[in-house]
Amino acid sequence: MIAHLSDPHLDGTPEARDRLRRVTSYLLAFQRPVHVVLVTGDLADHGTEYAEVAAELAVFGELPVLVLPGNHDVRAAFRAGLDAYVDAVGGGDDPVHQVRDVAGVRFVLLDTTVPGEDHGLLSADSLDWLDGVLAEPVDGPVFVAFHHPPVGLQHPKLDQWLLQAPGQFAAILRRHPVTALLGGHLHNGVTTTYAGLPLLLAPGIRSTVPLPFEPPTPGGGLVDDTAPPGLALHIHRADAPLLTKFVELS
Repeated sequence: MIAHLSDPHLDGTPEARDRLRRVTSYLLAFQRPVHVVLVTGDLADHGTEYAEVAAELAVFGELPVLVLPGNHDVRAAFRAGLDAYVDAVGGGDDPVHQVRDVAGVRFVLLDTTVPGEDHGLLSADSLDWLDGVLAEPVDGPVFVAFHHPPVGLQHPKLDQWLLQAPGQFAAILRRHPVTALLGGHLHNGVTTTYAGLPLLLAPGIRSTVPLPFEPPTPGGGLVDDTAPPGLALHIHRADAPLLTKFVELS
């Protein structure tokens, strides 16, 4: 069982912290514990609040917690502030790519961020790294996780900030055995497909973004920070299809 969280945007305020705590409290009350917690980016709203992030993640104790950066995160500060959770090649401002094996499952964690920008991109070096990692033999499921999805919501604002130039990314994914793709960034629980694979996006913890045909936010802005925080639960068994449940916590 994978508890898939995204976009807590901790910013030092009690509002953001309490929304994340609603999610962590829900998970800690499970009668059967999850196997891994995955957070797909935008952990810190200003790229500086990593002491707060680490303190909130500490409630999971020995449970494996996997993190990757989003466009609000800053690579060097992310590495330094979350060093207990990050096992990445390179250092400093290098992309924070990771390979983590948990409970017989391989997680390939991609850094799709572009410093100073809101859209995502995978460089040629990053794509080569991914191709090499996915070519390694693995006796179990493989999940590829990232912040920026390569497909959008047909939303005139959000769809400006997707993963750009995704063609080579799709070509690499099609060459290798991958179970599913896990992402965030759009602050909506979404299921779709990409490169012939399930693409599963977790809801936003800090806020939700209504689609153009939905009722507008109370203040008329882009995001609704009064909507319930959410998460996704992915349940994988060798003898059954992958199951995803989206949860909203009122």
